[in-house]
Amino acid sequence: MTHALVVQASTLIQSGDIVRAEELLTALVETDGDYALVEVLDDMAPKDLLAVIREYDSSKQSILSLLITPEQFARAVVLDRLYGEVSHDHLRGMFNSVIFREDADAGEFINAIADLEFGYEAIADYLSERAEEIVGIFHAFDTEELSRAEISDHDWKELTWLLRHEHADVYENVLLLLKAQIEAREMAEAAELELEEDGEEEVKVTPVEKEDIDDDEDSAI
Repeated sequence: MTHALVVQASTLIQSGDIVRAEELLTALVETDGDYALVEVLDDMAPKDLLAVIREYDSSKQSILSLLITPEQFARAVVLDRLYGEVSHDHLRGMFNSVIFREDADAGEFINAIADLEFGYEAIADYLSERAEEIVGIFHAFDTEELSRAEISDHDWKELTWLLRHEHADVYENVLLLLKAQIEAREMAEAAELELEEDGEEEVKVTPVEKEDIDDDEDSAI
C-alpha cells in the first residue's frame, strides 16, 4: 500500500495538484497513524517532498510539517536551490514552519542540513536577505549574555543565535558564504552603475560628435 500511495502522490505532484497530494498524504494519519505517514515521506523522492512543503504557510502548521523528520527535511531543502528563487521566501517559510515547531529540536534539523552537500548553502540562502545585518551588526554584537528566549522570533535572529552559540562550525562556514553573497551583490551593483554611467556618457558625447561633423561639412562647403 505504501508504494501505491507514494506513486499516487507523486503523480499528483507531477501534474501540479499539490493540494490533493497533501490531502492524500495527511489522510493516511487518520487511517494508519503518524508513523505510517513518516514511512511514506521517507519513501518519497526528495523533489516531490520539496514540492509539497514549499507550499507551507509558515503562519500555520500542517500534519506534514509536524511529522517530517530532520533527515527528510534536510534532503528536501538542499534541493530548493534548483528553483533559483532570489528572495528565498519559500525557503524561509519551510524553515520557520518546521524547525521552530513546538516539539522540534532545532539543533537536529541544523545538523541534518549541515551534514549534506550544499547544506551550508541552504542555510546561507535562508539568511541571505539579512546577510548585511548578520555580518555587520549581529556578528559584532556581544550575545554571550543574551539568551535564546530573549531573541526568539522563530525566524532569522533565533536561527543565527542557535548557529553562533550551539553550532559554531556551521556558523563560521555560513558566515563566509554570507560575506561572499554580499561581495557578489556589491560587484553586481557596481557593474550595473558603471553600465548606466557609460550609457549616460554615450548620450552626452553623441550630439557633440554630430555637431562637429556638421561644422566640418559647412566649412568644406
